[in-house]
Amino acid sequence: MTRTAYRAALLSVPEDPANGGVAQAHADGLLVVEDGHVVAFGDDAALAERFAGVPVVDLSGRIIVPGFVDAHVHYPQTDRIASHGEQLLSWLERHIFPEEARFGDRAHADTIAAVFCDELLRNGTTSALVFATVHETSVDALFEAALARDMRLVSGKVLMDRGPETLHDTVAGGRAATEALIARWRGRGRGRLGYAVTPRFALTSSDAQLADAGAILAAHGHVLLHTHLAENHGEIAAVAGRFADAVDYLDVYDRFGLVGARSVFAHCVHMSDRAMARMAGAGAGIAHCPTSNLFLGSGLFDLAQADRHGVRVGIGSDVGAGTTFSILATLGEAYKVAQLRGATLDPLRALHLATAGGAAVMGLSDRIGALQPGQEADFVVLDPAATPLLARRTRGASLADTLFALQVLGDDRVVERTYVAGKCLYDRNQVRSAAV
Repeated sequence: MTRTAYRAALLSVPEDPANGGVAQAHADGLLVVEDGHVVAFGDDAALAERFAGVPVVDLSGRIIVPGFVDAHVHYPQTDRIASHGEQLLSWLERHIFPEEARFGDRAHADTIAAVFCDELLRNGTTSALVFATVHETSVDALFEAALARDMRLVSGKVLMDRGPETLHDTVAGGRAATEALIARWRGRGRGRLGYAVTPRFALTSSDAQLADAGAILAAHGHVLLHTHLAENHGEIAAVAGRFADAVDYLDVYDRFGLVGARSVFAHCVHMSDRAMARMAGAGAGIAHCPTSNLFLGSGLFDLAQADRHGVRVGIGSDVGAGTTFSILATLGEAYKVAQLRGATLDPLRALHLATAGGAAVMGLSDRIGALQPGQEADFVVLDPAATPLLARRTRGASLADTLFALQVLGDDRVVERTYVAGKCLYDRNQVRSAAV
């Protein structure tokens, strides 16, 4: 057993402040880690005697927060980030479907999976719910890359038997590949990985495939359901045209058994109160993706509506429609979206949504997201003086005020180190030294 202590300012928000949760903040804190798990999280003065003799990594002037949880991101779209023009459906046809067709090549998938995982770590993201492609090999490539880094990722083969000619499967083929992947990657000794049944969205699967997705979900109590919902007006109109007898978009998924406590729906920008109430009753969660919604002109997510109905919410980068891997920068955009909605997103609540909130949406609250004793030691070391402007802005500021400045002005430069299961997998200073 190896123990290491980290001394810095500590900040965690285990419970949602919108429901009375209180931040755990320690201006001079001590985080103690043993064999990849948190042993203690608190004031240095209160813990120093108890852990006397434990080696201490002095990170004075830094802030340690839980590793960021990206609740919705597309790894195969990494190379198409910042692709100009179009709204959702035409953007998919023009930019995304041709790119995703390349992932039948395992070597290509391996290359992008490695780049993607390293980019997450460089931005302080230690866990993510990830879209792959229709290809079985795309999931293998991602899981191999995550396994090598001991990252906690959840992903699955995309189901889309109504996809374009270069990017589609069949009901039987999709079922067989999904079952094979679940069997291959959910066994003991396969790292910190999870599986998600992944119909792309209602338009790209036949009724038979959507029903089959529901059957797979019901047959495997440990897997998630991950898809898109009510993102864009054009998409919503097309869904309404195909499923004319459905009450709304959510009802399409509901009739196939895809709305439940293990369901994560990305976007949910244009939702009726009926649909939100149904999501809350089912225990389903939302991945709020502000940079993507702004980039594609999809609309402004109504966090207050989700709150009124008690729907769980996490934060998603949604790269490549999303414009950054940085969860900090994504939180800055979430603040602006709330402002345009006439609301204010508190920085401590924003941190919750990006850590413990995302963990809750993914059903992982007992393992990650808050740096509570017994949880896995995934954490990020943030540097409030990473840029000259940030150094001026945060000098003498409170932890909450500093956090807000980091969300509005920060990006990957703020992330000094990223730890996964107690191991430092990214160190900004070492990267800079290697580049000299």
